[in-house]
Amino acid sequence: MDNQVTLKVDRREVTGKTAARQLRREGFVPANLYGRDDESQNLKVGHRELEALVSRISVENTLIELEVAGSKPQTVLIREIQKHPWRQAILHVDFLHIKAGEKIKVLVPLHLVGAPEGVRNAGGILQQTRHELEVECLPKEIPEAFEVDVTALEIGDSIHVADIDSGGVTILDDPVRTVCTVQPPLAEEVEEVEEDIELEDMEPEVITAREGEDEGEEEAEGD
Repeated sequence: MDNQVTLKVDRREVTGKTAARQLRREGFVPANLYGRDDESQNLKVGHRELEALVSRISVENTLIELEVAGSKPQTVLIREIQKHPWRQAILHVDFLHIKAGEKIKVLVPLHLVGAPEGVRNAGGILQQTRHELEVECLPKEIPEAFEVDVTALEIGDSIHVADIDSGGVTILDDPVRTVCTVQPPLAEEVEEVEEDIELEDMEPEVITAREGEDEGEEEAEGD
């Protein structure tokens, strides 16, 4: 699937922490482009443009046509995003150059579709244990997401990696790993636990009397 967007960036000549802080004050995010001849290019990208892009794409698997001023567009993936620990502002971004004819490994989101039978009619709970899968494919073949229909699942039913329609790409995750399952209702589990508890298994609270208190209690009972 052609899952691709465009982003304009500029080169930056000055590097280092001081220069990076100045760039951020000016509304830019420091960036690096890796992957061509094992050398990196120092870049800068508008903070607003980058935030807007990241908010509307799947960062792990969206191809980006990176338009670097003064050179031809390059196809890249976002390799890493560094964010401020509490403001969530983007501090730095790394791009990875992608060659059209070479297979790459990326993460693809898993989207569950529908309401399981066991949830609608039996009060079960749908539990999703995998939210993305790693695949290997050509850049132009990267799926936006895997959609998994869970409508027919009853209580106790599961879907595994091997059940996913890959659409022709190679899924690298273990085929036997569980993607999602429908668990029994929580109330039933609580009732079963309560039924298993016998009165004789319960530990009584023991209050130890100090010396001399037993006789006083006996006298009080006799009065």
